[in-house]
Amino acid sequence: MNWDLFDFAVFGALVAGVGVAYALAARRTGNTAYRSGVGVALAAAFILVWMNGAVGIIGNEGNDANAMFAGVLAVGVVGALIARFRAQGMARALVATALAQALVAVIALAAGQGSAGPAWPWDILVLTGFFAALWLLSACLFRRAAWQPQA
Repeated sequence: MNWDLFDFAVFGALVAGVGVAYALAARRTGNTAYRSGVGVALAAAFILVWMNGAVGIIGNEGNDANAMFAGVLAVGVVGALIARFRAQGMARALVATALAQALVAVIALAAGQGSAGPAWPWDILVLTGFFAALWLLSACLFRRAAWQPQA
């Protein structure tokens, strides 16, 4: 893959966006579990966007089915806004995000999307498991944060 100036700009914007989001969340609380939950969720979102944009998850980066991953991120963002970034609500939002991740895989596999790839369906299944595990780890951390006193 040959990166051009646009690719570097997008990557820089992603890194900056994740850094600013984490800094804002870290200032919100001294709760280590909450901060860790934010870090894991932001890392998962960053990797999902980067991987999807660079090489694609379903087939290649040109496959329109990869646009479904924007819906996964939307579930997380909307859930966080509804929860007002409170730990218990964030835990629920991240479980919903993991379910949305799994739903994308089910839809892609049922439709045969990416079936021309050399590792199909394992590439979709393994990456779905990886991202779902990150979303669920973040949910567990937020759940722990909900039960810990605020620092």
